[in-house]
Amino acid sequence: MYVLVAGGGMVGGGLVRRLLDNKHDVVLIEQCKELCDKLYAETGVVAINANATSIEALNEAGIRKADVVVAATGNDADNLACTILAKSFEVPQIIARMRDPAYKNAYRVAGVHSIVRVTDLMVSQVMMDIENPQVRRITTIGGGKADIFLAIVPEHAKVAGRSVQDIVGSRQFPSQCVFIAVYNHQTEEFSIPRGKQVIHEGDELFLISTAENIKKAVDLLTARKRH
Repeated sequence: MYVLVAGGGMVGGGLVRRLLDNKHDVVLIEQCKELCDKLYAETGVVAINANATSIEALNEAGIRKADVVVAATGNDADNLACTILAKSFEVPQIIARMRDPAYKNAYRVAGVHSIVRVTDLMVSQVMMDIENPQVRRITTIGGGKADIFLAIVPEHAKVAGRSVQDIVGSRQFPSQCVFIAVYNHQTEEFSIPRGKQVIHEGDELFLISTAENIKKAVDLLTARKRH
């Protein structure tokens, strides 16, 4: 994916490194020249020394072809302005780092798809929002060793019509991932799934998994049939 990251500090810089490691195309906008030069020297990232609230800088960064914009500066006002501009360019996915909770509604109005609070911010959380927008971390359990995730079965999903037993028995489904609940929007039923329960399009699936295994599980659960 083509990802534009605004802000090259501890959060943005760490995210740039992870994105590059995962073979994404990344452009950084950072107004501190020393930080720009440092990240370029360390990672080779395309680094633009400018303010991410500048339309000129965003155009230079290729915002019109961006799949994701991450506003990760240390200033909520700048992040908000960046997200509003990203929305005006119709960027498909917009993620913002939030320091002050008072900005939450403003971010929502601006069309931000995912807001990450600085109090619980982790690069892995942002990576998941970028690479797996269909899944959400609900809570952490086991002292941080595992998490409860929510994944939504899309239209034309390959798993639609299959039983939990069949899905879990697939070689593509990680053994360290477990179904704990299913919510069906059509029937408005919330159930603890048994092996024979059939999964349908639109079902909300709750799973316990480690962060390392959830991507593999979600790839299987959200894969679509070819037409």
